[in-house]
Amino acid sequence: MAATSHPAATTVALQTLAMGGNAVDAALAAAGVLSVVEPHMTGIGGDCFAMVAEPDGSVHGVNGSGRAPAMLDAAMLRDAGHNRVPPTHAHAITVPGALRGFEFLATKFGTRPFEDLLEPAIRLARDGWVVADRVAHDFANPKDPRDVDQDPVLNRVFRPQGRVPAAGDSLVWPQLAKTLQTIQRDGVEAFYTGEIARDIVTHIRDRGGVMSLSDLATCRADAVTPIRADYRGLTIAELPPNGQGVTALVTLKLMERFDVASMEALGVDRFHLEIEAARAAYSLRDAYVADPETGADPDQLLDDAVIDALAAQIDLSARNTQLTLPPLADADTVYLAVADAEGRMVSLIYSVYDDFGALTATEATGIVLQNRGSAFSLEAGHPNELRGGKRPLHTIIPAMALQDGKPVMPFGVMGGAYQPLGHAHVISSLVDYGMDVQAALDAPRVFWNVATTQPIVESPLGEPMIEALTKRGHAAGPAKRAIGGGQAIWRDPSSGTLTGGSDPRKDGCAAGL
Repeated sequence: MAATSHPAATTVALQTLAMGGNAVDAALAAAGVLSVVEPHMTGIGGDCFAMVAEPDGSVHGVNGSGRAPAMLDAAMLRDAGHNRVPPTHAHAITVPGALRGFEFLATKFGTRPFEDLLEPAIRLARDGWVVADRVAHDFANPKDPRDVDQDPVLNRVFRPQGRVPAAGDSLVWPQLAKTLQTIQRDGVEAFYTGEIARDIVTHIRDRGGVMSLSDLATCRADAVTPIRADYRGLTIAELPPNGQGVTALVTLKLMERFDVASMEALGVDRFHLEIEAARAAYSLRDAYVADPETGADPDQLLDDAVIDALAAQIDLSARNTQLTLPPLADADTVYLAVADAEGRMVSLIYSVYDDFGALTATEATGIVLQNRGSAFSLEAGHPNELRGGKRPLHTIIPAMALQDGKPVMPFGVMGGAYQPLGHAHVISSLVDYGMDVQAALDAPRVFWNVATTQPIVESPLGEPMIEALTKRGHAAGPAKRAIGGGQAIWRDPSSGTLTGGSDPRKDGCAAGL
C-alpha cells in the first residue's frame, strides 16, 4: 500500500512494488515524482527525513538535512540590521540534503540503486505533467506576497503562458529533467561535486551568498535513533533534533494527563486543551530544540517532572496568558507512507520549506533551492543560533506508531509548524475516539495564526467554535486555507491487513495492491 500527497506519486509507488521493489524503493520513486508535480512544496534542492520499520520490527531513522555554509554566521546578518534570517535571502539557503538521504535509504534498506528509481520523475519533467487542484490553488494563493515572477527560471517554468497555471494545465521542466538524467547516469555524487554543484554555488554566490563547493561535497546523511513516548497503549516514534519531533511527543504526554476521551471529539474542551498543550510544548521547542550539538537532550524535555510542571500550567477553562510564543514559520511540505508485503514500512517527509523555498531556481539545472536557513535564530547564544556547518531547527517530521513493540503505522502530518500538533491530533483521534486512519485525517483542525499566535479554526467547525474559544481567552478566527495535510497506513498487528488514509486537504490518495 502507498499513501502520498499526489496521485501520480501513489501510482508510481504501486508500480514499483508491483515490479518487485520493496517499500523503500517505492517511497524513493514516489519522492522523485513529488519533486516534479508539487514543485512549490518539495524538490531535490531541499531536505528529507525518514523512518524505516524493517520486517523484524526494528525502526531506523535517517536525517537527510543539510547544513549552513561553513563561512556563514549570525553576526553577518545582525551587522546588516536583520533580527531574523530573511526567507528569500541567499543566506537562508542551506545545503540540500535530500539526495544524500535518498542515497542512504536506497543503499541501506532498498533493493535498487536510487538512480534507477528516477525514471518516472524524469519522464514527467521532460514530457509534462498536469497541474492538480490543490497545487493550482496554492499557485494562485501564495501564503505571502512573494511571487515566482521575480525569478527568471521559476517564471519561465511556472508562467509559460504569462499567467498562473490552472488545474488541468500541463507544464514541462526540461532543465530539471536534464539534471535528473545526469544524476541517473552519474550518481548522486554528480549533484554534490560536478557541474550541478558548480551551478548551485555560482547561483547562490551571485545573490550574495557564501556557499562553497566544499559545503556541498561534504554533505552526508546520518543514521539516527528514533525517540519514543507512549500515549494510552500506542508508542509514538519520532526522529530526534534537529527536527521538532520531540515537540509532538511533549504535546501527547501533556494531553495524556487529561481525560481527553470524555471530551466531545469536535468540542471546545478538546481543542482548547490541544492548543494549550501545544503552546507549552512549542515553548520548549523554541527555547531548546536545535542541532543536537547545541540543543537540549530530548530525553530531558520528555522527563516526567518537566511534563508535570507544564501540565500544571494548563487551565481547561482559560488561555494561559503568561505563555508567549514568537511568530512561527508558515510553510508546507510533502509526506508519504509505504508498506510492502514483507512487513516493511516507510515514513518519509521531504521539503523546500516555504513555497518554492528561497523563491529561486538555478538557471542551468532548474533546482528550486530551499530556504531552511530562515529557521535559524539570530539571537546571540541561542541553541538554534545560525552558525556555519550547523543544521537548523527543522519543522518536517515523519512518525511511526508501534503497538506492543510492533510497528503498526507510518504516518505524518504536513503544514510547517502545525506538524507536532497535527501528530497529536491524529493520534488522539485514533486512540481517544476510535477513528480509523481516514477519519482521523479528515477530522477538522484548529491551530494558530503563525504571525499573531492566535487560534485559527477550519470551516467545518465554524463560528460556534470561534466564539467558544474566544470566551476562553483566545482571539480566534477562521482559517483562510486548509491546515496542513497528512497520510497514514495502519497495519493490523494480528492479520497484517493494511488500511490507508490520505488527507482530503491535498490532492493525494491511498491505494493498495
